[in-house]
Amino acid sequence: MGEQRRRYEVLPGNHGSRIKVNIRGEDILHIPRLNRGTAFTTEERKRLGLVGLLPSGVTPIDAQVHRAYQQFLEARAPMAKFRRLASLRDRNTVLFFRLLSEHIEEMMPIVYTPTIGIAIEQFSRQLTRVEGVFLSIDTPEDIEEALLAKGRHADDIDIIIVTDSEGILGIGDQGVGGIQICLGKKSLYTAAGGVDPNRMISVCLDVGTNNLGLLNDDLYPGVRHARVRGKAYDDFVDAFVTAAQKVFPHAMIHWEDFGAANAHKILDRYRDEVCTFNDDVQGTAAVVGAAATAAVRAKGERLRDQRVVVYGAGTAGIGIADLLREVMAGEGLDPDEATDRFWCLNSRGLITDASANVRDFQEPYARDSLEVADWEVDNQRRISLAEVVSHIKPTILIGTSGQPGTFSEKIVREMAAHVDQPIIMPLSNPTPLVEATPADILEWTDGRALIATGSPFDPVPRGDVEFEIAQANNALVFPGIGLGVAACRARRVTDKMIVAAAEAVASMVQMSTPGTPLLPRINDLRRVSATVAIAVAQAAAEEGVADVVLKDPVQDVFDRMWQPVYPEFILDD
Repeated sequence: MGEQRRRYEVLPGNHGSRIKVNIRGEDILHIPRLNRGTAFTTEERKRLGLVGLLPSGVTPIDAQVHRAYQQFLEARAPMAKFRRLASLRDRNTVLFFRLLSEHIEEMMPIVYTPTIGIAIEQFSRQLTRVEGVFLSIDTPEDIEEALLAKGRHADDIDIIIVTDSEGILGIGDQGVGGIQICLGKKSLYTAAGGVDPNRMISVCLDVGTNNLGLLNDDLYPGVRHARVRGKAYDDFVDAFVTAAQKVFPHAMIHWEDFGAANAHKILDRYRDEVCTFNDDVQGTAAVVGAAATAAVRAKGERLRDQRVVVYGAGTAGIGIADLLREVMAGEGLDPDEATDRFWCLNSRGLITDASANVRDFQEPYARDSLEVADWEVDNQRRISLAEVVSHIKPTILIGTSGQPGTFSEKIVREMAAHVDQPIIMPLSNPTPLVEATPADILEWTDGRALIATGSPFDPVPRGDVEFEIAQANNALVFPGIGLGVAACRARRVTDKMIVAAAEAVASMVQMSTPGTPLLPRINDLRRVSATVAIAVAQAAAEEGVADVVLKDPVQDVFDRMWQPVYPEFILDD
């Protein structure tokens, strides 16, 4: 049994509100899950050997939250706010999540994107205490030992969040600094989905880095060589999956921010063998699918009848296309008909069967070159977005390109000339990379567009209507997916489970008045996550991949949701 498990044990049930403790005194104050600072009552201080180790006054948790929030506000710059929250997380687990849960909409951009990107870039120089597991490709024989070093038993972990740091947000290869993206996701799993923070592990696969700035930085703490690729990389990932399955056989492996060359390959390699989920592929697809479903329902239409242009056919873009295609098939289209509803573009223009350097996961969406042979275009081998929009008159336009301003006024007006309510989703983030701003899109479509974005935007006033802009944030789906998988002990994450997550989110949208957003509001995340979890668990049962069938889904899921309240300590005498 590991050191942490010898010191305390979270007892099952009751939302993690009972902990068996067999340590006393100052040691308790050094463990974030146990520490509650001046909230310890006089009686608790006597029982736990804390007399004299804290100021005499007892501070209720509500007052602690108020104080912590004021300290947060005093920090002006986003990174200063990030450091305040990280410091609190490392001192007091319950207080951190209570604060985050009560201010989730305000603090999510700090603990996650966009501020997390700055924290990752500054990782080498700001390095303090980091909670996670670092696995080096140079010592693959140490993988199992490293996972066991966390001191957890086989049944103790529900989710392993893992990155190789190659495709971090919009900033690319960041070496071992990518562990911060896993910690950000871990925080949201708990704050939004109620997944017990003790039942997750963050992992960085250190396979080297091609970031020359890091390799030449004396403070960089990762391995100092270029990224390993090919068979050695594949073998290392396989060794990790094998060890993770052995040590934590019931855990879902959440892949995060892998490069385009590996994200789909890894997902396809393991999805039929282990419980595995890629948030960049499946999570993004689910939340965008929810927005698209809500939009077409608001128009009184079906998804199967839409013409979809995906600008930026990378990991996220093709993941979105795959899910929308799955929904269309569920509405009665055969797979070929559903695929034919998509036009996907990469950096070289429209993908056709004559395009060069098409990746395996893009090939199903390559258009027949004969289909476009009679199009009037400047270059048949590089058909532009404007030319695609002009010829096919899409009803849905999705941007995952990372190319700012590419949804130009000309393109948007051309689309809106043929569609009464065009569905336009500029999803690239952070904000400087967005394909078009909501204010411009609404101006160019005379307020008719239905919009979702990847970054948060303020409401846009137009006349008597204030348009709330839906943020297609993965936090609307991945916490609920993880919670649902844990609740039913799913052995796999299937396509139907991801579609169920999208449908669950879309079902919560009521677009009864103009300006209503296409997605639920971020401050409603716990209710959204519980709804998603129920749908995912039920889909898993229908697919035959659930080891536990929920008898009372609402109660069963609620009982799984950890609450940020100070636990009762059961002393091990």
